[in-house]
Amino acid sequence: MIRPALFRPFLLCTLACLPLASALAQTPATGQPTSAADAGGCIHPFGLEDNTEYVYQLLDGDGKVSGIIRNRVVSLGSETNKKQTITTNTVLLKSGIYDKKQRLVHSQDLTFRCRQDTSFTDGLSEVNFDNLNRFRDRRLAYAPVPLAWPNQPTVGSELPGGGVTVDVSSSVVEIAKVFTKVQNRRVVSDLSPVVTPAGTFPCYKIESEREMGTLARVDLILRSTSKVVDYYSPNVGIVKTEIYDKKGKIEQTRVLAERNLGGKVTPSTAKEKMKKNE
Repeated sequence: MIRPALFRPFLLCTLACLPLASALAQTPATGQPTSAADAGGCIHPFGLEDNTEYVYQLLDGDGKVSGIIRNRVVSLGSETNKKQTITTNTVLLKSGIYDKKQRLVHSQDLTFRCRQDTSFTDGLSEVNFDNLNRFRDRRLAYAPVPLAWPNQPTVGSELPGGGVTVDVSSSVVEIAKVFTKVQNRRVVSDLSPVVTPAGTFPCYKIESEREMGTLARVDLILRSTSKVVDYYSPNVGIVKTEIYDKKGKIEQTRVLAERNLGGKVTPSTAKEKMKKNE
């Protein structure tokens, strides 16, 4: 099974999960950021435009393709606070997770935002669908907390956590809470080139801890933790993500394989590699 925990792929006070307060507050593959990622700029989150599509390869611990993710922009919008003093620009994406034979496994809507000097990915992208499979016929209520990605983060600085909690219930009782927390986020290196099938991008390296679990009762919690390394380009978004187990062995990689910028597709080896793995 594909582990959507990666995609970025929440709020139990008893678990000290995440604060309830809201965390909300393209350029060519090479070169310096444009105004979309300037210190005070916010045109669209990560410079995303209408009809843009990103395709990510999912690689297992051995580097073999296990699936893909397709994120397609379907609409652009904006939100204004009650005092009409701050505008938040939004991007609605259709996100689909496919197995290595390109069969759809899961799909969902994601909303990315940007305000002033920071973009935000949707906490819903952190949903662990594997943990939800046992609750297919139950009611699911999602409570996401977005992840902040500053346009010009400082090396050594800490970033706010985020994630999602899913309340599982029936028509009469609460059953469980399934959660993913992304915490202890830290910027560990300045802009450096990262090579992907979609091109080479200047990226910040950001390390964090991801905790996934299920709270079946107040006294019964099943959880696991992993180290996550994100390579983040302010004008592109998350270019590459690596997940490591407790022993430091890589479990999964998500890497940008293709960018369709309103009809223009960047070179990619994604399709060829997937055919070889069929």
